[in-house]
This record gives sequence, C-alpha cells and structure tokens, in this order.
Amino acid sequence: MGTGVELVPYDPDWPANFQRIRGKLERLLAPYVVAIEHIGSTSILGLTAKPLIDIDIILRSPNDIPPATQLLLDQDYEPRGNRYDDDVWAFMLRDGKPPERIYLCPPNNQTHQRRIIFRDHLRLHPADMAEYARLKLELAEKHRHDGDRYTAEKRHFVDAIIDKASGTP
Repeated sequence: MGTGVELVPYDPDWPANFQRIRGKLERLLAPYVVAIEHIGSTSILGLTAKPLIDIDIILRSPNDIPPATQLLLDQDYEPRGNRYDDDVWAFMLRDGKPPERIYLCPPNNQTHQRRIIFRDHLRLHPADMAEYARLKLELAEKHRHDGDRYTAEKRHFVDAIIDKASGTP
C-alpha cells in the first residue's frame, strides 16, 4: 500500500514558493541545469493539489545525474529512485515549506515532455482542468490511504489529455 492522499484547495502562494525553490536549486545545481520547471497540480492556477511543489530539473547530460544527485543528498533531499523507468530520478525534501519533490531529468526526456504537455493543456483548458479536479477528489476519497493507487487510476485521464493535446487520435 502506498502513502496517504491529502488534497488541499489551490494556494496562491505556490507560484512564489516555486520561484524561491527554483532560485535555491539554480544556485545549487548551476553547472548542470538547462531548465527548472514547475510541474504537477500546484503549477496549475486554481487546481486542488497535494500540498507539495513538484519540480523537473532538466540536466545538460545523463552524465550530470550522479553529481547533481550528490548535491541534493548533501542538502538532505531523500532519494526516491528511478520512478518512471525513464532515467528520471526523484528526491523529496519533506521539511521544506512546502515540501518539495524534485525530479532530475536527462535532456529530451519523454516523462518530462509529457508532464509539460499535460500541464500546459490544463492551464489553457478550464473544462479539462475542472474534470481533472473532480477525478482527483473522487479518487482521493476512494483511495485515501493508497497514494500509489490514486496515482495509477489517474493515468487513463492523463494519457487521454496528452493524446488530445498532441493531436493523437
């Protein structure tokens, strides 16, 4: 069984929290970073979300993953492994205000590209965002103590939005 699911209403401080965290990560990982992107539900204005900031860090090269990992570990980020079998390495900083979930991504990473497509589509399509919010609330109620199942059951909706946004039939 996975972790619990806690959803909260959109917090207007999340964009500023991301900018603060981004600045810290840019300074920490400067030699390795191409881009730092706010992803996940906290990056979408008005969307109910888990109260943590999800961030993709796109690195210059896959060879930058080991030194970037060491820098994150030195700052007390907890390693969470290769979460998507796509060379995306996850880290948590639970005592951050708010907590931070960081993903190190090699260049041209498919997981990162799909996240951006999904995020940008929901930002531009309020009806799809509202439908996603309803689904999240329903699944959070149904799987309150199983975060892995909650996430897995969102997959069909996420894939459908990515296909729609990409023009895939």
